[in-house]
Amino acid sequence: MKIAVAGTGYVGLSMATLLSQHNEVVALDIVPEKVAQINQRVSPILDQEISAFFKEKKLNLRATLRADDALVGADFIIVATPTNYDPEAQKFDVASVESIIAQAVVVNPTALIVIKSTVPIHFTEDMREKYQTENIVFSPEFLREGRALYDNLYPSRIIVGADTPAARTFARLLAEAAKKPNVVQLFMNSAEAEAVKLFANTYLALRIAYFNELDTYAEIRGLDTRSIIEGISLDPRIGDFYNNPSFGYGGYCLPKDTKQLLASYKNVPENLINAIVQSNDTRKQFVADQIIRKKPQLVGVYRLTMKANSDNFRDSSIIRVMKLVQAAGIELVIYEPGYPVADFDGIPVVKDLTVFKEQADLIIANRVTDALDDVLDRVYSRDQYHIE
Repeated sequence: MKIAVAGTGYVGLSMATLLSQHNEVVALDIVPEKVAQINQRVSPILDQEISAFFKEKKLNLRATLRADDALVGADFIIVATPTNYDPEAQKFDVASVESIIAQAVVVNPTALIVIKSTVPIHFTEDMREKYQTENIVFSPEFLREGRALYDNLYPSRIIVGADTPAARTFARLLAEAAKKPNVVQLFMNSAEAEAVKLFANTYLALRIAYFNELDTYAEIRGLDTRSIIEGISLDPRIGDFYNNPSFGYGGYCLPKDTKQLLASYKNVPENLINAIVQSNDTRKQFVADQIIRKKPQLVGVYRLTMKANSDNFRDSSIIRVMKLVQAAGIELVIYEPGYPVADFDGIPVVKDLTVFKEQADLIIANRVTDALDDVLDRVYSRDQYHIE
């Protein structure tokens, strides 16, 4: 089959790579450099499995800047363009998603349009009504930054927001391309599938916020955070996973998805969802206050990225923390080896780790790596396990 994939971020490129093992896949993007890289089999994003597939696998994959090249003749059109949260409108900016849909229904009305971008609940229904077609479904993705293709190869579940022959064919294509056998497949309406995505990510944010607030309590009261976490996590109902404190949740999904879900609760009673959003702000302010109390002369920010083995720092919690520290009149320097320019919002960026360590009298790190082992006495982090 021919499959078009609009957008080549973590979701789109992992989908394109996965499905191009057995199908003709044309990836559509608006950035010429990304298109050129994909056609040269160089991954424009940091993902070890995608890079390995590009080197080792024979993939029926090409990229293009032309919408008609990708969309015309496609059996499936996957939409994986970004949907940032607009705080003023209190909803996702879905303009890029709708743009692809508007083009697709004109040039290829028989194709099944599969929305992989995260969208508000009932968005797919609205698009079906607006464009007078049933050939639009939502299918949530559950991927980690830096391991997106791995999570498509070993999916926890495959969910499609329709139960039609075309929807089942799409689910089968995903399952056949995966390495994990007997993947659970669920079929529901699109609004329910959209809700699965937002509620799943908000639950993950809740878990992060919970352990962060546990750590806040322990730090203020002089208790050992790790001992408490290990003691409660042995309860099988809680589990010993996803429990390492941080400066707050961030990244591509959790900040925007929690805010979108909260906005969706208009006229619906709630307390918990709002608390999750507010807790993240409180946590970053607390972390900043702890740093300020140490009265450092120059704070070194070790990596803007959310975690090791990632090139993403969009909505990274450490960025808000460093802005709060800067507002207190404390100077900062950033170590980010992959950053292309010499400053980040006026804060100097260095790419030499040795120079960075020599400059900073206090180093803050959302996640500690072996590279900081020689300066741990100057590191402030809430990472309890020193793992990725």
